[in-house]
Formats: sequence, C-alpha cells, structure tokens
Amino acid sequence: MTLPPRHSTAPDSAGLPTRRALLQAGSLVLLLGTQQIARGATIVAVRVWPADDYSRVTIESDQPLRAQKFFVTTPPRLAVDIEGIDLSPALRELVAKVRPDDPNIAGIRVGQNAPNVVRLVVDLKQAAVPQVFSLNPVAAYGHRLVFDLYPENPVDPLEALIAERLREKITDPAATASGASPADKAAAAAPTLPDHDPLGELIARTDAQRKAPGPAPVPSAATAARQTDRLIIIALDPGHGGEDPGAIGPAGTREKDVVLKVARLLRDRINTTTVGGNPMRAYLTRDGDFFVPLGTRVKKAQRVQADLFVSIHADAFTNPDARGASVFALSQNGASSSAARWLANKENQADLVGGLNVRAKDRHVQSALLDMSTTAQINDSLKLGSVLLGEIGNVGKLHKPRVEQAGFAVLKAPDIPSVLVETAFISNPQEEAKLRTSAYQEELADALMRGITRYFAKNPPLARSRSV
Repeated sequence: MTLPPRHSTAPDSAGLPTRRALLQAGSLVLLLGTQQIARGATIVAVRVWPADDYSRVTIESDQPLRAQKFFVTTPPRLAVDIEGIDLSPALRELVAKVRPDDPNIAGIRVGQNAPNVVRLVVDLKQAAVPQVFSLNPVAAYGHRLVFDLYPENPVDPLEALIAERLREKITDPAATASGASPADKAAAAAPTLPDHDPLGELIARTDAQRKAPGPAPVPSAATAARQTDRLIIIALDPGHGGEDPGAIGPAGTREKDVVLKVARLLRDRINTTTVGGNPMRAYLTRDGDFFVPLGTRVKKAQRVQADLFVSIHADAFTNPDARGASVFALSQNGASSSAARWLANKENQADLVGGLNVRAKDRHVQSALLDMSTTAQINDSLKLGSVLLGEIGNVGKLHKPRVEQAGFAVLKAPDIPSVLVETAFISNPQEEAKLRTSAYQEELADALMRGITRYFAKNPPLARSRSV
C-alpha cells in the first residue's frame, strides 16, 4: 500500500482529512505569521479626533494590521503603508472625515499602492511628531491602528493663562464708559503693561532662582504677601474622551459628553470669580472630544501649577437602581469600601480603552504614575471633597454621605489637592435623564463653584513655590 505524502491532507476512508493532516495544517497557519493572516482583513470603522493637543486617526479592523510609516518634513506629511488589505469604501471615508478646523490635519489621501498594500497620506498644517502604533481588542473595539499627530511646538498652557490675564489687566473698563474722552479711550487702547504685575514678577523670580547657584533666598513677609496676589488656577478634568466614551446610559447618553459640558460651565464660573482679590482661572485637561491618558492629565495640572484638581465623571453600575453623587480622594492605605475599590479599578482602565501608546515613554507617564502623594495632599483633598459633597447634596441625592477614598491614578499629583466627582449614576434612567438637561448641568456647576469658593475661604492659596 502506498502512503500519502507526509504533508498530505488526503482524506480518510470517510472522506475527512486525517487528524495528523489537520494538526499540520494548523501549524502551518501559525508559522505564516501576522502579515499573511491579515490578508483580507475587514475595516470595521475609521475615525478622526481633532484637538489642539494632538489629532488622532484610528483604523479599526477585525484582524491586526501591519504598517510602515514615512514622515516627510517639507511640506509636512505622514505616509503609512498598510499591509494585507485592499482599498475599500470604509477607508475612503477617511478623506471626508477631516474637519476644516482640525488644528493639525489638512487632509487625508488614500490609494492602492501595491497589491494588498494601501498607502495613506496625512497632509499636515504644521510640523508634527507622529506616533503610529497598534492596539489589541478591548471593550467594544476590535484591532486598532492608531496615528497620533502631536504638534512639534505645542502651546504652553501656563503661558496662555498668563497672557489671558495680562490682556484683562491692560484693558481699562473706564475707557468704555459713555463719558470717556477720546484721549482717554486712545490711552486705554495702548498696549502698555501694568506697572505692577505680581504674577509676572513671581515667574521672573522663579526663573532667576532656578538658574542661580546655591539655595533660593527666603522672601520677606511683604514679598510673600505680594506673591499671593496672583492667579488661582483650578485644573478641571472632564473624564474619558475620544476613543473612550466612558459609561453609556440606557438612553445612549455618553459620559464623556455630559462631563465636558459640566466642566465648561464650571470654567465659565471660575473665570469670573475672585478670592481675596485674586483672580481665578480654570484650565481644562481636555476642551474637546479627544483622549487624554491618565498620567498626562496629572502632568497637565502640574504644568500649569494648579491649586486644585477636580476630575468630573458620571458613575455607572450593573444595577440600574444605584443612584446619587459621590466624591473621592486618593488613598495610600487601601480603599475605604469595596465599591470605591471597584470604581477606582474601572476608572484606571481608561488608558486601555482610550488607546495609550505604551512605547511613548517620553510623552506619557507609565503605569507607575506618581505614587509620591503626601499625607498633606490627601488631607487637603479630603477637605475639598467634603465641601464639594455638601454643596452637591443641596442639588441632588448623595450616594454616600462622606468622601470615599481609593487608589485613583488620576488623583496622584503629590502637590495638588485632588478629588474625583461622580456627578450621578448615568446607568440609572432617572439620573441619566437629569444629566442630559441643561438645568441640572447648571446646578451641578453652581454647586461645584460654591464648594471651591468655600474651600479657599478656609484654606487660602499659598504663594507659588513650584517651578514654572
């Protein structure tokens, strides 16, 4: 009897391939690798996320994709060859998804560069630092190929806040009065800086101290008093964003949309408020629908020397009856309850859903984040959380009557009192309906503003001592 060849898939007497043939065929598929398996991959969706911080392009597929990138500086553009696919209507949709107001992307071109290779060219509006990486399936997403396009020269957020304040200080309200003379109006319009700019003086002193050898001089009481006459900066952190929608309510309300609206309303209130004669300014870690890694949110707050950090969320639970607002602070000694631990673990997964490039260590803080938070920071966070919880309780139901604690990654700034506010349970149909209304969003912003003001009434801001 003649035996079949060693790698034959000849059928047995019943007409089916032998067991050995099936095992050998399976081994061959494994040896082919990702490139060959990806042939014929289906594009599930394409998305473009524009933002001042960076613009993101995402291609989602049912199988992993391999890509080679080429960056051209003049004019700036990113070319990416995607292997194992052919040009499809889904990929062509990318061309129309670029918005005219995208700060970074001028346009996208796609074409079949070679058999089973699609070339995608992203034309840029400015010099950029591109990142191209892949993400494994997670949550509702399949395989994702991601292009992040960071401006080569990003705007300094602290300088932007200072410039905004200076523009206010050089504007004389009296010049716009009906009785002002033409000469007065002309003088008011002249771009002269104020005679005394405590914030500018402080920054200059800080720069000089940083460059000078030896210990920094100890300021006098009068100098310290002048230093407190400066911007009070509140970092507002709307949770989730971009690829990460956060929790989704029964009616389809997305957490990322609601919390951004509340944060913007709160920003408007902060920017028109003074404490002890000192103007307040709000800084949003995201002012649009884009993803910000947890560690980057912390670094952003530190970069603007924020006096407080308030992360805004909308809770969700498997039981739709769960309801009420909560406020959380950091804990170094375990969570204050099993529910707090569960929520912290859920929120800390945001980087997986949003899509963090784990290889970009220079741009993002990795999983260790900042574990140096001090006892003083936690104590101040509990004070802030307590007054916020009290004010929120005046406009809605509370889930717990006290500030909870757990290991939230986004609260780990060692030098900034930080809290996470869960405004309501978006998974509760009644609370989801309230969160969708402008009236309740306004009430929440008012309550948070009152809480922040109450906190500073008992805890005046100190002179800035951190480096700019």
